[in-house]
Amino acid sequence: MTDAPPTTGLHHVTNICTDMEETVEFYEDVLDWHTVKRTRNYDDPGTLHYYFSSTPEGEPGTNVTYFEYPGSQGRPGPGASHHFAFGVEDDETLEEWREHLMDHGVRVSRVKDRTYFRSIYFSDPDGLVFEFATAGPGFGVDEEDPGTEEIDPFEGE
Repeated sequence: MTDAPPTTGLHHVTNICTDMEETVEFYEDVLDWHTVKRTRNYDDPGTLHYYFSSTPEGEPGTNVTYFEYPGSQGRPGPGASHHFAFGVEDDETLEEWREHLMDHGVRVSRVKDRTYFRSIYFSDPDGLVFEFATAGPGFGVDEEDPGTEEIDPFEGE
């Protein structure tokens, strides 16, 4: 362990979109999130910066923000995010989300068993990959002290 000061957890994640209107529609109409702030990028005042939250108040830890850069095109690789995951309570809620997304024309994966949780994957209008993941069964299912061993999820296949 280090003597670094503690953090309070994830505050927010900022992404880039090409069309803020499309992104607002996705978050508000498909994910049923709230636009809690509309500003300009502090470092690039000509760029829109919108804040979306899973709660109406937009508390830290519930926010995803976007800068709008029309015509930009990212590529997966070093320095980029592969995907990010939102938590859901249980398998039933995961299935409800899967149906909801499909009802809104979103292409979504089947439910995948990731040993420590079950999840579904889908993308936003710009192709950013999202995951919805269940809370359990948790990281302790295959070792007594989570993180102390390297686990091969394919062992025995």
